[in-house]
Parts: sequence; structure tokens; C-alpha cells
Amino acid sequence: MAPTSTPQTPFGRVLTAMVTPFSADGALDLDGAQRLAAHLVDAGNDGLIVNGTTGESPTTSDTEKADLVRAVVDAVGDRAHVVAGVGTNDTRHSTELARAAEKAGAHGLLVVTPYYNKPPQEGLYRHFKSVADAAGLPVMLYDIPGRSGVPINTETIVRLAEHPRIVANKDAKGDLGRASWAIAHSGLAWYSGDDMLNLPLLSVGAVGFVSVVGHVVTPELRAMVDAFVAGDVHTALRIHQKLLPVFTGMFRTQGVMTSKAALALQGLPAGPLRAPMVELTPEETEQLKIDLAAGGVKL
Repeated sequence: MAPTSTPQTPFGRVLTAMVTPFSADGALDLDGAQRLAAHLVDAGNDGLIVNGTTGESPTTSDTEKADLVRAVVDAVGDRAHVVAGVGTNDTRHSTELARAAEKAGAHGLLVVTPYYNKPPQEGLYRHFKSVADAAGLPVMLYDIPGRSGVPINTETIVRLAEHPRIVANKDAKGDLGRASWAIAHSGLAWYSGDDMLNLPLLSVGAVGFVSVVGHVVTPELRAMVDAFVAGDVHTALRIHQKLLPVFTGMFRTQGVMTSKAALALQGLPAGPLRAPMVELTPEETEQLKIDLAAGGVKL
């Protein structure tokens, strides 16, 4: 049974895009995934994104993706939303992943813009609609043109919002103006997909975050959004400014690399990365320690 939600916050307010723990030999570590999921929910997450980019989804098999969803739902599904990343640049494959995630017990779907092949807006519309039609789960769009190569235009977002199961958007576009217009005209629940812009996006109507830094600062993210919602903007700003070194440090290089390094420093399940991702260098690890410490993270 999924946790309770509202149309305004269909997946809660604070979600971490969870890494996928692997064992020393590179195999999927389901026990580690369950322990990490429990830790993140205990820290204050309303939900977890599994099989996203930070979960190294390009390098996990369809079977591994389903197994991971099942394990995380078993661990925390009674108290957190488990949202499965199912987006690819192949509509047919994405619909298959959507059905598999639903069968595995996911509470929702995250669907990224098809990447590399750069479809036009009509192609994006048909892609997202097909995935939403394929399963009975609520869908969060994921707009990240820096990786996908194309944005989801505001007009397309508004059109997609007419679908009864498309209920939210993860915004990693980095454009507050476009976000303002899309929030105002689509009615979708808006989630920041760029940690540095978490607070600015709240100011134009976002309801929460899909975060990478949530691996290490979920309590602070929770306090920030709770303060903002309560009208205490000064406290929210103070927390945002305190976290600036963490935002900077966790994105000096690829987020999954820094997230796994930070988790390892804290003795939490993470394990190695799958190629083409690589471990941080000793120098990068030392810089990460400095950045995290500057933001108040205890290692």
C-alpha cells in the first residue's frame, strides 16, 4: 500500500534519487539497497527514485531493475513512495519497463525525455502518453535538456498534463522563467531536479525536490521545505545558504560518483560503480570531504 498523498504533493515533498548499491564483484546488492532505502526514509524522505540516472540505470538490466524495485518496496514501501525510473529513448522499451515496474510494486513512474535521438515535440508527446497509457501508475515527467538534448516545451507539458496519470514534472531545465509559466499553466506538481535551485523553484510554485544531495542532507532538505511551506522564508534561506558547499561539492563531477563516495565515507551501502562511471580520485575524495564538512555533514 502506497503512503498517502495529495494532488498537490503526489509523491511527497522530499525524494532522493537513490544510487544502486553493488557488491564488490559488481553484482546487484539487494540487501544493501534495502538498508540504504531504510536509512534514507528514516532520515526524512517521503519517497525514493530507483532506477534513475543516479541509480546507474543505463548499466542495469531489465531484470535487475525489477528486482531492485521489488526489494525497495519490500523495505520501505509502506512508508515512502517508491518511484521507478522507466524512461529510455525507445518508446516500446519504456512501456515494457513501465509494466514491469508496476508488476514489481512501484507506486509511480519517472519518465525522462528520450535522449540522443532528439525527437520533435510531437514525438515527445506521443512517447510520454504511450508510457502513461501502459500502466496504471502516476507519472512524473523528467525534463533535463542538458542530457536529453531536447527540452519539453511548455506547450507540450501543458498538453501532457491533460492525461489523468501524468501528475508531476521533475524540472532540471535550469530556467526559472519557463518553470514559472509551466507551473502556472499545467497544474502539475513541480519537483526541483537541480539541488542548487531547490529553494528558487519553491519560490515560483514547486512543491518539493528530487534530490541527489539527499543522500547526505535529507534532514536539512526536509527542514528547508517545511520552513518554506510554513511561511518562514528566512529559515529556508538560511538552510539553503548553509548547504551551498554541499551542492557545489556533490556536483564537481558526476552525481552518482560523488554520492557513492559520500555514502562510503559514512559507512553506508554503495559499492563500486559500473563502467563507464569511475571512482573518484584520491584528490577528488579529499575535496569532497572538505565540501561536505563546510556544509555541516559529519563523516
